[in-house]
Amino acid sequence: MPEPTTADTTPDIRSARRSAAEYAQAFADIAPRFTRAQAVVEAERCLYCYDAPCAAACPTHIDVPRFIKKISTGNLRGSAQTILDANILGLSCARVCPVDVLCEGACVMHRYNKAPIEIGRLQRYAMENAKGVRLPPRAANVNFRVACIGGGPASLSCAAELRRHGASVTIFDNRALPGGLNTYGVAEYKLRPADSLREVEMVRAMGVDFLQAEVGADIPLELLEREFDFIFLGVGLGAMERLGLPGDHLPGVIDALRFIERYKTQPDFQVPGTVIVIGAGNTAIDAANAAVRLGAQDVHIFYRRGEIEMPAFLFEYDHAKVEGVRFHWMAQPVAIVERDGHAAAVRFLSTQLGAPDSKGRRMPEAIPGSEFEVACDLVIPALGQSRLTAMLPVEVEGGVIKTDRATGRTGNPKYYAGGDCVNGGREVVDAVADGKRAALGMVNVGQASRPVHSQTLDHNHG
Repeated sequence: MPEPTTADTTPDIRSARRSAAEYAQAFADIAPRFTRAQAVVEAERCLYCYDAPCAAACPTHIDVPRFIKKISTGNLRGSAQTILDANILGLSCARVCPVDVLCEGACVMHRYNKAPIEIGRLQRYAMENAKGVRLPPRAANVNFRVACIGGGPASLSCAAELRRHGASVTIFDNRALPGGLNTYGVAEYKLRPADSLREVEMVRAMGVDFLQAEVGADIPLELLEREFDFIFLGVGLGAMERLGLPGDHLPGVIDALRFIERYKTQPDFQVPGTVIVIGAGNTAIDAANAAVRLGAQDVHIFYRRGEIEMPAFLFEYDHAKVEGVRFHWMAQPVAIVERDGHAAAVRFLSTQLGAPDSKGRRMPEAIPGSEFEVACDLVIPALGQSRLTAMLPVEVEGGVIKTDRATGRTGNPKYYAGGDCVNGGREVVDAVADGKRAALGMVNVGQASRPVHSQTLDHNHG
C-alpha cells in the first residue's frame, strides 16, 4: 500500500494559469469581504436570540449568536473555534451555503421587516482572519481505526470529528487533489481551490492521513475491511447524466461538472463565443456564470419546464441574470447539430406541461411542428449526477446508500456513509453534518465494543 502523505505535497493548480490580476478580475467575489469595522457594525446588529432560530436552521447547528458575539468583542480566534467546533469546513460553508434559505432565512430580523444579519459574511470574516485556532479533543476517547473512502466534505468532516475522539483515520481519494467537489466542482466566484485545500490541510494537521489511491482498483476493498475497524463511504455520486441525444458525443459538448473542473485545473482554458447550458439547477447556473466570466459573448440556459418549476434557488437565478445569462423556458433539446466535426447548434422543440408524474411534477410534452435551432460554440449539459450502481457491501435504494439517519450506519455494521451518496446531492453543509453524525455513531459503538483491528496496516502492500 502506498505511504500516506503527511505534509502538504499538493501541486499549485493555479501556477500555469492566467495572471493573478486577470483571475481576480474574472472571478471577483459576489459579496466582498467585510472590513473589521463593517464586521463589528454588522455583528452588533445581532439580537443574540436565546432560542437562535438561525442555529436551528443550520444543518451543523453552529452556535451563531455565540460566534457573532465574539466578533463584536474582537475575539476572532474564539469566534472561529466556535464555528469549527460544529463545522470543520466553516470557511467553505461560509462561502457556498445557501444562507438565504438556511440561517439568514430564519433570522428574526425578517419579523421586523429588516434585513437579516449577514451571517455568511460574518462567518467568512472570522474564518479568514482568525489566527492560531486549535480544536481541543473531545471528552470521550476511543482507540480504533477508520478508513474514509472519498476526499470530499463528508469524509473530511467525519475524519476531523473522529480525530478529536482519538481515532486513527486514513482518507482514500482517487483524485490528484483532495477536497472533492469543493476543490473541483464549485464555481470559483463562490469558492477557490486554495480555500478548499486550506481546509484539507487543517484536517491533515489534526493527524489524518491521506492516500491518493482508488479503492477497488489500486487497493482492494477486502484489504480495508481487514485493516480497519470501520469504513466510511463518502463517495459522492457518479458522473453527470448524458443527454442521450444524437450528437451528444461531439467535441464541443462537455457536462457542467467537467467544465467547472477543467477551467479550474487547466491553464488557459478557452470559452468560445456562444454557450448553451441545458438544465436549470444550481450547477447549471454555476457553469453559465463561469462561462460569462471566462469571456463567452452570449450564454443561454434552456430548460424544458417553466420558470416556476426551475430547481435552482431563486437567489442563484437572480444573480445569473445580473451576470448576463439569458434564460429560455419550455424548450426540449432533441439533437446536437454537427458542423465540421464539432457541435455547432442545438435543435429544440417547444414544450407544454401535461399531466403530473408520480412526484406531482407536471411533465413537459413536445409540441409537434415547433422545432427550432440555436447556433452555438459550446454545449454544457447540466442534468444532474448519475446514481450509484457500483457493487458495494451495503444496501443501495433508489441509487443512494441506505443508512440510519441519526448515526450514518448502514445495514452492514462495519460501514457508515454520508454526503451525496446518501442524500442524493444536497449542500456542502449537509455533507458535513452527515460526516459528523457518522463519526459520532462510530464513537458510540466503539466505546461499547472497543473493537481491535486484526493486524497492523502494511503501508508497503500493493
